[in-house]
Amino acid sequence: MTVLLLGGAGYIGSHATSILIENGYDVVVIDNLITGHQASLDSKARFYKGDIRDINFMRKVFVEEKNIEGIMHFAAFSLVGESMDQPLKYFNNNVYGAQIMLKVMQEFGVKHIVFSSTAAIYGISEKSPIIEEMLTNPINPYGQSKLMMEQMMKWQAKASDMNYVSLRYFNVAGAKADGSIGEAHKCETHLIPIILQVALGQRDEVTIYGDDYQTFDGTNIRDYIHVEDLIDAHIRALEYLKQGGKSDVFNLGSANGYSNSEVLEAARKVTKQTIPAKIGARRPGDPDTLVASSQKAKDVLGWAMQFNSIQEIIASAWKWHQGHPDGYDNYTPLN
Repeated sequence: MTVLLLGGAGYIGSHATSILIENGYDVVVIDNLITGHQASLDSKARFYKGDIRDINFMRKVFVEEKNIEGIMHFAAFSLVGESMDQPLKYFNNNVYGAQIMLKVMQEFGVKHIVFSSTAAIYGISEKSPIIEEMLTNPINPYGQSKLMMEQMMKWQAKASDMNYVSLRYFNVAGAKADGSIGEAHKCETHLIPIILQVALGQRDEVTIYGDDYQTFDGTNIRDYIHVEDLIDAHIRALEYLKQGGKSDVFNLGSANGYSNSEVLEAARKVTKQTIPAKIGARRPGDPDTLVASSQKAKDVLGWAMQFNSIQEIIASAWKWHQGHPDGYDNYTPLN
């Protein structure tokens, strides 16, 4: 089965590329490399550099790759704070990009897509853990753009024979277990890699944004899922669609929330480093608590997590960061 990965050279996309190839899939990757790294890609993947908003480029790829049966969509801007400052950037890249993708899918008869969505579409939920039937009410443009993308797929599925699965992630972290690839952003904003950069001496301290949230210790609570568990869910979702499954949405998380302070303490234990920290002002658009119920994914997709603790997740990320302190700079792929 040939699978096209949009944004396949990014953090999550590169892990999907690697694990799909290990499982015998034929993989094609599109990425504009704004945030992705070509060095992260398995050499068996066929890579096309370009932007999914460029319809002529997309058509060219589909013409050359005649056997595409399914798509995994990871190509979106995803920084909440940036989306608050530059909302039009997010709607242009994320929503318009989805429109072009759906149009080209229809033109070339590709019927299955697994979409990278987000817990941010729920906004501030009154109940926890969050289930898929709860109200979607984004409080930032990033979450709003993802919800709009979901809605576009819903209506396109009603109007055509295309079907989709939207996977609403909570916080993704960790690295491939063998340490060969991991998380590396040019401007890091995610808590765990920032903490590990402090542990490596690349930063002086980590800033915890806000200690006055409505949580037990005042810091944000988030649900963390290991990137390999996440990709397993993507593969299960694609096979579900291939076998005739109906379009649907699924949460992906652990159902266990960890506060920012708890994550920091777990990292101190894993790395055996002091990791200095300070409290900063709240970031706009951040909910107090986001914790998922993934029971639906377990029941329908047969999905189960293999990494069940925050310490396991951090340990895999620490292995990657120790082995590749410069990320993909001066990096030699293992394959």
